[in-house]
Amino acid sequence: MDSREYEFEGAKPDIHGYAHVSREATLVGDVTIGPNANVWPGAVLRGDVGPVEVGRQTAIGDGAILHASTAGEKVMVGHGAALNDAHVADGALVGFNSTVSDADIGDRSIVAMGTVVPPGYEVPSESFVRGSPAQVTPLSETTIDPDEVFEAYSSGDYANLAARHEDLFE
Repeated sequence: MDSREYEFEGAKPDIHGYAHVSREATLVGDVTIGPNANVWPGAVLRGDVGPVEVGRQTAIGDGAILHASTAGEKVMVGHGAALNDAHVADGALVGFNSTVSDADIGDRSIVAMGTVVPPGYEVPSESFVRGSPAQVTPLSETTIDPDEVFEAYSSGDYANLAARHEDLFE
């Protein structure tokens, strides 16, 4: 067990063999990291009061915090984002320094940088979320091209980048 992976009440992190987890990330308790996912330096994933699940090809950015939360497949969680008792569905993007607490983010939604999504929000699929507190707009009603955004921030590119950092990841 790496020095930054901690067991809690019998539960210990489960990291898929094809995942990339930085030696500088901290994983506690019931944490599952899926294949081709990547967890960057300074991230804290704490599965003590509830599990933390990180899906296939999902990127957890530097300094992000996930506590009792789920990030589906091909999700991007930006640097410094905080997820507490949150569910982020497949293909969604949570921007830098955003906070999502006791809320659900629908698939292929975009949460802008610095957004605060307060408890009880259920963001529909393919929405654009911004502000503090969050305001939700269907992506179809914005000038944002979601395919362009998801391509630009593709977690597949992050997996490739993680693989090139020989000394930073397990």
